[in-house]
Amino acid sequence: MIILLSVKNLEEPEIKLLRADKIFFSPEMRINLTPDFRLKTIKPDSGKREETMVKKAKSESREIIGACLYFPRPGPQNTEKTLEIARARAEELGLTQAVVASTTGRTGVLATQYLKGLNLVIVTHCTGYLRPDYQELERANRQLIEASGARLLTAQHSFGGVGRAVRKKLGSYQIDEIMAYTLRVFGEGAKVAIEISLMAADAGLIRTQEPCLAIGGTGSGADTALILKPAYSHTFFDLRVMEILAKPRLP
Repeated sequence: MIILLSVKNLEEPEIKLLRADKIFFSPEMRINLTPDFRLKTIKPDSGKREETMVKKAKSESREIIGACLYFPRPGPQNTEKTLEIARARAEELGLTQAVVASTTGRTGVLATQYLKGLNLVIVTHCTGYLRPDYQELERANRQLIEASGARLLTAQHSFGGVGRAVRKKLGSYQIDEIMAYTLRVFGEGAKVAIEISLMAADAGLIRTQEPCLAIGGTGSGADTALILKPAYSHTFFDLRVMEILAKPRLP
């Protein structure tokens, strides 16, 4: 995120957020935005560093300046950066739970490395998604994920269950797939991240009263990371997206 700033006094810096657009600064100083969203101002002539916290939330009622990374295009090439950003924000906020979508298990294995220490749930495609009696999760990746202590979830997709059967048989879209298409206006990864959080909550693998990392992708890999307040499928409208940490820019 790039920020337009107004700096009044270098000795007693007062920094005012005007708009999330550009950074303006004078030749006499440099402004750095640190990972915990503090601004550091540095006077080159003296080397003295002065720090001013712009907005650091101590409660839910306080304002937060957050950064979102926008990838130039969707896809698996964004996987490790997405996981890296998610881990850093989880540490800042003290999050304890995460859900990650993984089809073959490759992203799931990476998630066990980046999100170690969290209650981590890896959500796969339902069995039979490609063809009858076939599960896409590779056996070797399953073993690595289970050995790490993460939990695997294979279940009916919240936005593609019986309603999808009606569409395939009768050619009529049902409400679950309409909801899926609506969420895709934010990108495929955002839709996936929200869907897997519903599935994990329904299975009792994450708590709905605590924020959760939710990570999804477009086709394969991961390119979208959200922080959300989970909900069950039958209480979908209680779900709240709290922060968008990373996503592809859409054409």
